[in-house]
Amino acid sequence: MKANIEGLKGELIVSCQALPHEPLHSSYIMSRMAVAAMEGGAKGIRANTKEDIKAIQEETDLPIIGIVKRDYDDSRVYITPTMKEVDELMEVKPEIIALDATGALRPGGVELKTFVEQIRSAYPGQLLMADCSTVEQAQYADQIGFDFIGTTLVGYTEESRGDRIEEDDFKIIREILSTVKHPVIAEGNIDTPAKAKRVKELGVFSIVVGSIITRPQLITKAFVNAIEEG
Repeated sequence: MKANIEGLKGELIVSCQALPHEPLHSSYIMSRMAVAAMEGGAKGIRANTKEDIKAIQEETDLPIIGIVKRDYDDSRVYITPTMKEVDELMEVKPEIIALDATGALRPGGVELKTFVEQIRSAYPGQLLMADCSTVEQAQYADQIGFDFIGTTLVGYTEESRGDRIEEDDFKIIREILSTVKHPVIAEGNIDTPAKAKRVKELGVFSIVVGSIITRPQLITKAFVNAIEEG
């Protein structure tokens, strides 16, 4: 494993993303958010689009998990769904590319295994992260050769509707850790320092934290909701 990737072991990765409808949508703002995360001790960044990644690379030397979120009419997959998005990411060469690994058919009816084979053929050696929502999806991603297994989509898919990543002392993470051979990255609703500390204790490779750090509109809403409920 490359030295900069090994440096992610046991460390925090901060997701710096803002979609077009969000107030902080700007490659410049995301690059400054990444600098702030780095100053706070983050050892890696997760970012969306080649434009944001390029801007972040110009401001930090942290390893990046790159994605492109894009909707297609014929598929529910929106995290790096096709080779078009992979090709875009490879223009800026993030250390890791993450993609939906839920098993849903991609645009054009492409299966996950076929898509991974396409990426491996075009870009041998590129590290890939599987964004999963269930134990079974994680196991399959592990079998077909993803380099990292992520819990990114737990609770966000039809298969995992109602699931909470922290339920029963992070049971889903514990089950994934016990049944896969590739490193596991905890991501998805790791929204308190205590949760981050606990999943590290369980043995995950690293921890991705996003909205609770980088989406101030959601952080503000949590405070407002608490005040109104009080």
